[in-house]
Amino acid sequence: MKSILATIDVETGTETVLHVSDRHLEAPNWTPDGATLIVNGGGRLYRVPLEEPGLLEIDTGFAAALNNDHGLSPDGSLLAISDGTEAGESCIYTLPVTGGEPRRITSRTPSYWHGWSPDGETLTYVGKRPEAGDTFQVFTIDLDGGVERQITSEFDHCDGPDYTPDGKWIWFNGERAGSVQLWRVRPDGSGLQQMTKDERVNWFPHPSPDGKSVAYLAYEAGTVGHPAEKTVELRLMSADGGSPRILLSLFGGQGTLNVPSWAPDSRRFAYMRYEV
Repeated sequence: MKSILATIDVETGTETVLHVSDRHLEAPNWTPDGATLIVNGGGRLYRVPLEEPGLLEIDTGFAAALNNDHGLSPDGSLLAISDGTEAGESCIYTLPVTGGEPRRITSRTPSYWHGWSPDGETLTYVGKRPEAGDTFQVFTIDLDGGVERQITSEFDHCDGPDYTPDGKWIWFNGERAGSVQLWRVRPDGSGLQQMTKDERVNWFPHPSPDGKSVAYLAYEAGTVGHPAEKTVELRLMSADGGSPRILLSLFGGQGTLNVPSWAPDSRRFAYMRYEV
């Protein structure tokens, strides 16, 4: 199977293919300077310069079992990663964007990183905890670690939390009674709002840097979880809610749009699709 790293223009719907690989690659991030994408594959991270697309491995020290939940700090100096090498389950670390030894942030596992607050001081992620009924809920934690804060409850499953650029909301996908929809909540856990209500199985909402739009992944009705190798749609909706616009139908799913991937100018975002 081939992994195809591409971007899409949200106004025209035009796709630009940047890199095709026989390796299984996932989850692009766009660096704040607009010059580079970062992807994972085979437990490692790679830098993909846009001027000369190719895979340049990033040194992640002992962390050799990275999943696809990774991303950049707002100033572009740090990477957050989710890795199970040390803890046996996914744990969140940070390291310099140029590479280096990871510094552990979450003491509890499993924890999967998904978003960074605009001021760079807080991480949001999902974790499964006994006191939360062994369900995945949304949490936040200070960049320096410490005590985590549980933001959601009463969901059967949550994933993909991502901050709005003004820091006033955290978007996420939440499942209740078999329906997976997009929601947003204040960072203190108040003001919960449902933002989609349709038959699709909606995952991984990512607010644009200009605060106007949210890109997300829509599975076909009846899909369980967020599997790979499915026909899915990239959709765009207003940050205020309302009917979404379908940008592209593709073969993908898991690995396509797990983490923030907007270009700094909000005109494009990056994603992975796959070909058998």
